[in-house]
Amino acid sequence: MLVMDAIGILLAAGHSRRFGTQNKLMQSLPDGSLMVDRSARHLVKALPISVAVVRPKDLELHDALRSLGLDLAVCDADDFQMSKSLATGVRLASAHYPGASGFVIALADMPFIRPETIAEVGRRIRSGSGIVVPVIGQRRGHPVGFSARYAPELLALTGDVGAKALLERHASAVELLPSDDAGILKDIDTPDQLEI
Repeated sequence: MLVMDAIGILLAAGHSRRFGTQNKLMQSLPDGSLMVDRSARHLVKALPISVAVVRPKDLELHDALRSLGLDLAVCDADDFQMSKSLATGVRLASAHYPGASGFVIALADMPFIRPETIAEVGRRIRSGSGIVVPVIGQRRGHPVGFSARYAPELLALTGDVGAKALLERHASAVELLPSDDAGILKDIDTPDQLEI
């Protein structure tokens, strides 16, 4: 089986309750681009083969992501948890790209991560790293890369804390990637955080 680059997985199925009634991911950033557009473009620039996890009825978001070339994985909105969203993306990526070296998990509400940072996480996974986490000082950020060997554990995660348990279980396999990219720590939860 041919081993290929890591697959990007953009998690875009959250409910964004802290943001209010608007669709957070469809909000404009200071440069006029949509949050989800910027996040997806940066992911695809770094990892051309990427998938996005979305809720079933968010058709505007579906169209925006499809237009950027991402495959869509639909996660049941009525039973949303971070782990379920993550597993949905890993399941689709594994099925469509069985030779992938791993997965780089990006969050759609983190549009300020530089493509170069994402690409470096992907390169480390491709070159054999188990788990890659970018850091600034002692602060861990996103995106997080996982070797394909962790796919079964990613698929088995439960709860709303994403892959935190897996990171703890395999702490010795975690490679910390020093970074000067402030975007790895900046997620957007409220309207006032839309500014760079």
